[in-house]
Amino acid sequence: MRKLFLLFLFLTAVLSYGYTQVKTITGTVKDSQSLEGIPGVSIAKPDGTGVQTDGTGRFTLEARPSEVLTFRFIGYTSQTMTVGDRETLEVLLVSEDQALEEVVVIGYGTASKRDLTGSITQIKGDDIVDRPGTNPVASLQGKVAGLQVTNSGRPGQEPDIRIRGTNSINSVKPLYVVDGLLNDNINFLNPADIESIDVLKDPSSLAIFGVRGANGVIAITTKRAKTGQLDFEFSSRLGIKDVNHRMKMTNAEQFKELYDELRFNQGNDTYDYTHWTGDTDWQDEIFKNGIINYNNLSVSGATERNTFRMGVGYSLDQGIISHERHKQFTFNISDELRLTDNFRTGIVLNGYRAHLPVNRDVFGAIQAAPIAPVYNEEYGLYHTMPDFQRAQVNNPLLAIEERKDSNISLNYRVVANSYAEIDFLSHFNFRVNLSADYGFNPSRSYMAVLAQYNPEIAEDDKTHWVGNQYTSVNQSQNKHYKYQTDWLLNYKNSFGLHHFTGMLGFTTYTQGMQSVSASRTQGENSIPIPNNPDYWFVGIGDAARQTGNGTASEARTVSYLARVLYNYDSKYLLNASFRRDGSSAFAKNRKPWQNFIAVGGAWVVSREDFMQDQDIINNLKIRGSVGGLGNQNVGLSYPMYPVLQAGSSAVFGDELVPAYGPEYIPDPNLHWEIVKSWEAGFELTALQNRLNVEAVYYYKNTDGVMVRVPGMFGTIPGLSNIGNIENKGIEASARWNQRLNDDWSLSFGGNITTVKNMVKKLSTDGYQIANPPSRTIAGYPIAYFYGYVHDGIFQTQAEIDQYNVQNGIGSGVFRPGDIRFRNVTTNTEGGPERIDANDRTMIGNPTPDFYYGLSTSASYKNFDLNIEFQGVYGNEIMRTWNRQSATGNFLQDRIARWTGPGTSNWEPILDDGRAANREISSYFIEDGSFFRLRDVTLAYRFPQESLSRIKLKNLRLFMNAQNMFTLSRNTGFTPEIGGSAISFGVDNGTYPVPAIYTFGINMNF
Repeated sequence: MRKLFLLFLFLTAVLSYGYTQVKTITGTVKDSQSLEGIPGVSIAKPDGTGVQTDGTGRFTLEARPSEVLTFRFIGYTSQTMTVGDRETLEVLLVSEDQALEEVVVIGYGTASKRDLTGSITQIKGDDIVDRPGTNPVASLQGKVAGLQVTNSGRPGQEPDIRIRGTNSINSVKPLYVVDGLLNDNINFLNPADIESIDVLKDPSSLAIFGVRGANGVIAITTKRAKTGQLDFEFSSRLGIKDVNHRMKMTNAEQFKELYDELRFNQGNDTYDYTHWTGDTDWQDEIFKNGIINYNNLSVSGATERNTFRMGVGYSLDQGIISHERHKQFTFNISDELRLTDNFRTGIVLNGYRAHLPVNRDVFGAIQAAPIAPVYNEEYGLYHTMPDFQRAQVNNPLLAIEERKDSNISLNYRVVANSYAEIDFLSHFNFRVNLSADYGFNPSRSYMAVLAQYNPEIAEDDKTHWVGNQYTSVNQSQNKHYKYQTDWLLNYKNSFGLHHFTGMLGFTTYTQGMQSVSASRTQGENSIPIPNNPDYWFVGIGDAARQTGNGTASEARTVSYLARVLYNYDSKYLLNASFRRDGSSAFAKNRKPWQNFIAVGGAWVVSREDFMQDQDIINNLKIRGSVGGLGNQNVGLSYPMYPVLQAGSSAVFGDELVPAYGPEYIPDPNLHWEIVKSWEAGFELTALQNRLNVEAVYYYKNTDGVMVRVPGMFGTIPGLSNIGNIENKGIEASARWNQRLNDDWSLSFGGNITTVKNMVKKLSTDGYQIANPPSRTIAGYPIAYFYGYVHDGIFQTQAEIDQYNVQNGIGSGVFRPGDIRFRNVTTNTEGGPERIDANDRTMIGNPTPDFYYGLSTSASYKNFDLNIEFQGVYGNEIMRTWNRQSATGNFLQDRIARWTGPGTSNWEPILDDGRAANREISSYFIEDGSFFRLRDVTLAYRFPQESLSRIKLKNLRLFMNAQNMFTLSRNTGFTPEIGGSAISFGVDNGTYPVPAIYTFGINMNF
């Protein structure tokens, strides 16, 4: 990092040299909309001197090429401009009111921020382009209120995204909309090709998406060429990853002490360490500094009739474990042709090819005994583990090094959107979108026969074979496709103070997939399959040992939609939307159609007459919305058509005939899940637009959660819409922008979101979804942790006797040194109180009480510094990786174990044979709250006059650091742990989220 910083300073010093000659500058300052000159604009030089524009907006002053001029006028956003080699300047100032005219995506169209009645947050592509990572949504962590992003450190892995809580037991993923095409992921997008990201959260924004809007929408607009400009852009970043937090495991000396005590407690002799003299830190052995490199090049140009842009990108993302490599190539092409003044057509094309990494686990590195050496040079083999863990734990480097590059997994994808639109009758517009998404994913893998060095083998040959002694190959491929058509009629007009925008639409959507897989083993008497990718095909090996499988699905929807946006004098706003979805997933006359309606309203208080004689509040809007949203992501393509599965068999004569039955019996009135949602809040801009505040209370009730009810039809479960889940909370965000002088400006911001999740109903009374340690049942948060409450350590047998403990908790009787479980229930049968299975209760909640983000930025002349913090509070993590019965390495916390009465009241005795201490209890619960320095970016943009000599329009150098430190109290590698809707926050050896340090360059020419 020091060398990178010195290089940064050197380039800054060399290229910052500019001209010193004073020259006369003339120019005009105009309103950006009317293009009329603005009189009285202050034009200040860095030394504080300056002039004002005359009655026509013209000015003249003396300045050097290197000087930066600042243009200020009340009611307009200040602007700076470097003189450079120009002698005539034309400056366009933007009215501060025009900031409210910023265009955001609202679904099947756009609208100005001024006209919004709901919660939509926009993030510019420039705000995330410097962040390391191939998934752009990962960079939104901590930036948007209501959006919870849980990142993974694995290269190329999609983050866990939840918008305003967990709505269903079946899914959490939001809908992605890329240039109008509805999708379930955006792995194919290059962050460098993104113009903006809009996060839609409220019902008035989401109802237009029908059965796919319940989990929120992330709408992405890719870049387009700008009229009158020909631009070449190049950017490159190079960086390293580092695991800056390690788990505190025992070293060899500590391990021997604890393990011998464990054996003593079990009545065994001390272990013979003759062959086990290593002192290995397995985390140091597997973790390496990963390299990341991102390169992007684009060209764009535009005329009055045609706009064109093409961008290509290549990225290499290495994991923090050797041989993990995610390589990705992307391209983006957009072209729009204006055939006449009112008719235009265009296409947007995104392509993607990725070589996916072979994911490796970190579980072995925290389980492997530190007494085992890494490698035996004489035999050229990795060392085996001691006999007490050999069956469960292999040398962590065995899979990493001996099975490196044993999988070839490729993703190919092309996403295209073509459109044509015509303006007619002054106020009408008709647009047709034809979109397609096609992906093809081939994969081949090889399973070699592995050997380790075992010093305990009596023979001269110390080779110890691991697992199956036959080589095998696996081959699979799948394809997925999506086709979408949109037919949209838009109307926009004003009648005095009445402003009206309407839209009618018809849309179809088809989504399907096909997959096949097969494998083949070498055979008992045949030669091994070579470890060579040229032979990794299922045609190689013993034909009698070949297996195969395949599946396919396809679903369609047809939808009608309508929306009305109305405002009166920009004071009173109305947004009403309607969508009717028909789905092939349901049979005719069995709820194939569902309707979704939402209404939003807003009152712009600052437009009222009584607010005009004050200069504190610039904009105040009170808004709210209510509506119904749909969720079709229930894990079933055809809920009304269950899969047939093998059941009982019958005998007809001498023939045995297998029987098949449905997996479940669907309710005749089955339908997609519905979320009833509303919100109310306000927006405030004050103190000459320096202060911006938004706050909203939201409520979501998922009515009709699709639940399987066991035993509903004898031995066959039913599927019905009988569940109910509630989410509610508050979102708030604020930002302060302050220009101190011509050189300095500062900005501070933050956001916070509270979440209260509750399962109101699931099925019949007492019905639960058990996914230990997670449990979902009515009356509790979704996926809460269920187990016993740690209430100290049993110190003596007399203490155990007074609890009248029931045999059968775990698989044995409590003894001194075991965890004492709290008695949380009352014995209704009389007699002394006792601890039994009924004393299990809620011991943790993976859903945080709130999550938040903080940011500050400062600019000094051409330097920019941006710092972001992010965190969550009030959630718990369940540690499961050390609950197994086999002896693994010990957390250093175990040094404080119980060794006799009074020695410990938290850490139990060392004895992995005592099942009670492995019961799910609060002993394994950890605080999931954390506070993280998420991102630091330091950048320098070179003055224009310095660049003109080398024919550059723009040159920017930057340094970026992510995840530099995290304040947390969990023992694992990271407190960020995602998961499914009904099981998340479970640490089973979670992959680390590393610190990332990058140096980059952006240039235009």
